[in-house]
Amino acid sequence: MPEIAFSRRAALRGIGAAGLLVALAGCGVPSAYVPEGRRGGPDRSGRDRSVAFSNWPLYIDTDEEDEERRPTLEAFTRKTGIEVSYSEEINDNDEFFGKISPALMNRQDTGRDLVVITDWMAARYVRLGWVQEMDRAAQPNVAAHLDPQLRSPAFDEGRLHTVPWQSGITGIAYNRKALGREVKSVKDLWHPDLAGRVTLFSGLDESFALLMQGNGVDVTRWTEADFHRMCDQVEELVRKKHIRRFTGNDYTSDLAKGDVLACQAYSGDAIQLKADNPDIEFTVPEEGGELWSESMLIPNLARHKANAEALVDYYYDPEVAAELAAFVNYVCPVPAARDVLAASADKETAELAENPLLFPDGELRKRLAVARAVTSEERRSFARRWNTIAGL
Repeated sequence: MPEIAFSRRAALRGIGAAGLLVALAGCGVPSAYVPEGRRGGPDRSGRDRSVAFSNWPLYIDTDEEDEERRPTLEAFTRKTGIEVSYSEEINDNDEFFGKISPALMNRQDTGRDLVVITDWMAARYVRLGWVQEMDRAAQPNVAAHLDPQLRSPAFDEGRLHTVPWQSGITGIAYNRKALGREVKSVKDLWHPDLAGRVTLFSGLDESFALLMQGNGVDVTRWTEADFHRMCDQVEELVRKKHIRRFTGNDYTSDLAKGDVLACQAYSGDAIQLKADNPDIEFTVPEEGGELWSESMLIPNLARHKANAEALVDYYYDPEVAAELAAFVNYVCPVPAARDVLAASADKETAELAENPLLFPDGELRKRLAVARAVTSEERRSFARRWNTIAGL
């Protein structure tokens, strides 16, 4: 199991490179928009059996004795003859946007065939036309095994341009023993016994959905009024010093050390937190939790599009998906991988099939929702207000 020091959903710290996108956007189509017919280029996949794949650190299986080896990638190469140039260069969505956006704006190859970014950022790439549509006819595993709940997000209807790499749940982690009670609701965070002992995520995109769900909002169709109502509440809690601070991935150390008793948290981190301290619990609130994904996409003018599509489809083979899920411990976007894990002769591996944080059951799924992303028109004013509250 990977270390918990790095959280897969790096917090958005201000408008940053995203401000560039807003600046490009007028009342209509962004000036950097690339129409569908101009996104592709000569595909060298047939004569150059390679693919350049950029991902986040600690987000793929590694060999126990040699962390430089990645068993599933090595198996892909043996199966297809396609060599994978794998880079763990993505540490922050905005930072990576700033790194490759100049090439995409100028309609140049980024040097990458496949990248993994969080869906709220992927929404920007799709809106700008910076992503190529994948050939689903060449991806039978994706067509057969993609989780139905993830098949058609609002920003990419039908998942034509993106495919989830892994998913996760934003919920609440808390120390049940130290708190002396259960946390079942977002409203439970505002109880007087948690004054000064609660943290929220500092990133707008990471924070807002769960907090709105606490107000009974359908986050698949939230409104500007819902956003400002939520901000009013959080602003008042900050004024009263109920919220200790706003965090990035360092929330895990706050909870582990006992500096906080409850916090917004990600399901994948919670598995490791509980392994280190059995008193740590993770809950999806009664009002609901956010189901999010980090997805693979093929940038415009990628030189090995067919090879990238083959790699995407390979990870949707249930056997491969199970191997990856057992290592990274996030929500697997391939439900059929559950049966593979359940059949394992290794007891610890087989038990993963029963973990609802990897394979949410029917009751849990009823409380999960994929939130509507913040639009480019909303982002500037929304981020300004949220960042003022969070002290960014």
